[in-house]
Amino acid sequence: MANKSDNPADPFKKALAEATKAMANDPELNVAFSVDPPGMADDTVRLPQVTRRMTRDEVMLARGTADAFALRLRFHNEATHRKYTPQGQMARDLYEAMETARCEAMGTRVMPGTAGNIDAKIADEADRQGYADIKEAAQAPLATAAGYLVRHLATGRDLPKGADNVMNLWRDFMQDQAGTTMENINDVLSNQIEFSRLARQIIDDLGYGDQLGEDPDQQDQDQEDDAEDDSEEQEEPDSDGGDDQDQSDDMDENPDDQSTETDETQSQVSMEDMDDMDMSDEAEMADGEPPLEPPPPPPHSDADPNYKVFATEFDEEIKAEDLAEPAELERLRAYLDQQLEPLKGAVSRLANKLQRRLQAQQNRSWLFDLEEGILDAGRLARVVANPTTPLSFKMEKDTDFKDTIVTMLLDNSGSMRGRPISIAAICADVLARTLERCQVKVEILGFTTRAWKGGQSREKWLADGRAQTPGRLNDLRHIIYKGADAPWRRTRPNLGLMMKEGLLKENIDGEALEWAHRRMCNRPEARRILMVISDGAPVDDSTLSVNSASYLEKHLRDVIAMVEKRKAVELIAIGIGHDVTRYYERAVTITDVDQLAGAITEQLAALFDPDPRARARLLGIERVKRTG
Repeated sequence: MANKSDNPADPFKKALAEATKAMANDPELNVAFSVDPPGMADDTVRLPQVTRRMTRDEVMLARGTADAFALRLRFHNEATHRKYTPQGQMARDLYEAMETARCEAMGTRVMPGTAGNIDAKIADEADRQGYADIKEAAQAPLATAAGYLVRHLATGRDLPKGADNVMNLWRDFMQDQAGTTMENINDVLSNQIEFSRLARQIIDDLGYGDQLGEDPDQQDQDQEDDAEDDSEEQEEPDSDGGDDQDQSDDMDENPDDQSTETDETQSQVSMEDMDDMDMSDEAEMADGEPPLEPPPPPPHSDADPNYKVFATEFDEEIKAEDLAEPAELERLRAYLDQQLEPLKGAVSRLANKLQRRLQAQQNRSWLFDLEEGILDAGRLARVVANPTTPLSFKMEKDTDFKDTIVTMLLDNSGSMRGRPISIAAICADVLARTLERCQVKVEILGFTTRAWKGGQSREKWLADGRAQTPGRLNDLRHIIYKGADAPWRRTRPNLGLMMKEGLLKENIDGEALEWAHRRMCNRPEARRILMVISDGAPVDDSTLSVNSASYLEKHLRDVIAMVEKRKAVELIAIGIGHDVTRYYERAVTITDVDQLAGAITEQLAALFDPDPRARARLLGIERVKRTG
């Protein structure tokens, strides 16, 4: 009798693991499924988790990721790759993206069935990164665009939505600069050495030749030439045969003395050669330009170039539904609904309060002198004066619609455990449903860390020798509870995840705020409102134990200052049990869920009031700088 508790996804996982091993031609390969970001290390491949639901999207993503890793193992030689790897960061990113595209394109040629799976992986990446919403090339990653273009040219396949947008934004530039070189991609696709040389030429064509470093082929040629020169020197006879004979006789008679004398002579010559080389190098350095150094990597934070992060490879951005099974999400959501029961009436009252402030303003204009529509009373006098004049009609038309998006960024730290996180989840639930009724797009995000006490970042730091002041020293976990374009009814169970035991850990507010700000800046809406729901200051024991006590707090203040200065996003904060006005200028504090049905309705509505005096009166701000 079959065990009813067996996971129906297990047979699929087993079959996919075996197929991955066969495709990679590596029967010893370990294949694991995890909610952690996909990756490949040593002899292990980590694939995205497949839940019991086995939706088409997650199945296709797992197959596409498995195929990508298998093709990399099958067609990629790490020694060759390392030999031609450029020195500069941007050049390395371009080189890596093009090599990945080469392996995937080779798979499409040899195993055509992998093409659709790889498309699913690329589509998921484009969706997570919001590539479809990017409007300018400067916002799109050039390295990613180069990889997409190489794959498109090598396979002839159209790219998924979003990915094609990134490629097309950069395509004219890349083809203008490197089009002639790229014409040879198909000729070298199956030869990694030739392709690596071509990739380096493309990087040079795109203007990053100064980051390539030394030409590995020229270095090999120089070594071969040196070896040939040494061989010729050893075989070349001296011009004076008699002296050679005498020296030969002397060596036969006293080999030990001759060997010592020869060593001393060679040592003296070597020292003289080294002195000459040093003097030559000094002369060249004095007369010419200093050698080009690879440009420093871009700062991790736009708000503070000095903000450091020890490791980013362990960070993750993940959807809430990937962190728990559907049945568990439904159970946790039911628990949250019990606490929402007394607040059903608050939703309607809050909607009415916010309607006047949040609903997008629609400007209207009129079309005149039409043959049909609404009778234009203003033209009647003209008809009376001249009865032969036909009646004039008008029609109202809609012009630009100033729409709005609100992002709620929720603190998912351990200090929020219990009553505070319930209040935060209820706030998000009430506000999201209300805003959706007002035709306002809503996005709900959460932030915490993947581990207590530093996680894998700290382990790496310890293994690497405990560098002084390493910067942020923990693994971030940024959670997407609801995307801006996803309807509330589909993502409703996700907020229950905040009730999950073990989810809430540390909070690094500055980077989370910067992440949410970047996401909003890529949105097309005219008005963007970012609401942070937190219980106070950022805290991460691992980071603060090896940096200054104000390290994370300073970064948060710098990010807030940057957001407010750029004015692309309106920033608002709600403190759960703690006053957060010392960080955020526009903020309110909630101490009890009951406030949602009373004074909190008025306060939340005031946050969106365009009149600064009214906002100041309701939020308790004594002085407001008047404009105009």
